[in-house]
Amino acid sequence: MAMTRRQRARAIRAVQYAALIALLLAIVLAADWGELRRAFFDAEVARSLFPDIITTALVNTVVYTLLGFGFGLVLGVVLALMRLSQVPPYRWLAVAYIEFFRGVPALLVFIALGFGVPLAFQVALDRYVTVMLALGLVGAAYIAETMRAGIQAVPKGQMEAARSLGMSHSRAMASIIIPQAFRIVLPPLTNELVLLTKDSSLVYLLGLSLDQYELSKFGRDALNQHRSLTPILVAGVCYLIITVPLGHLVRRLEARSAKAR
Repeated sequence: MAMTRRQRARAIRAVQYAALIALLLAIVLAADWGELRRAFFDAEVARSLFPDIITTALVNTVVYTLLGFGFGLVLGVVLALMRLSQVPPYRWLAVAYIEFFRGVPALLVFIALGFGVPLAFQVALDRYVTVMLALGLVGAAYIAETMRAGIQAVPKGQMEAARSLGMSHSRAMASIIIPQAFRIVLPPLTNELVLLTKDSSLVYLLGLSLDQYELSKFGRDALNQHRSLTPILVAGVCYLIITVPLGHLVRRLEARSAKAR
């Protein structure tokens, strides 16, 4: 007897599940769990990382990320407005900036600000200022495009209504359009915050003192000290402590935005 469409779909899913289970079993049986435990799950090494990995490395990672995101958000809004400006030079500058910083690796930006600028201008930038600028300059290029899309997504009637009430263009943009755009782009802005959290690992290029270590640098130094990969695993878990709640927040914001629409 021929199978119905629903029966075929169920059979296909059953085959897929069986293949996935077989693959997982093969991986589990083939792995050397004793060696993995010694390399990645050394309890003594993990205990030795605390509380410094939380009180210093995790805290510094959050501080570096927030500094970069705050600067990048302000600059990104300005660039988005320049990108939408009726003045051609403003648009050209914004496009050039966005294309440049989206095209170069963040690694090069850190090197340029950490070593190139001090050599060229004979100035010693504070470590936190350097991190803020490096992360913010890169993040601003992406935030600008996100904000531009959000501003353009606001119905044009909002601006027309504000102008009809006697508001200037700049006041209407600041009090009517941009707040609505922020509500639209809040989920992708949160994604950008997650990306900056991971980019903060590049801070090690600047040369850090012990009290300035972030998670990646802390994990690498502990790896060299203990000759174990456990510190890298623990540092990865600490990153998840930051990024998983942010990912959950993104899903909540997207669901709320869809419900509002």
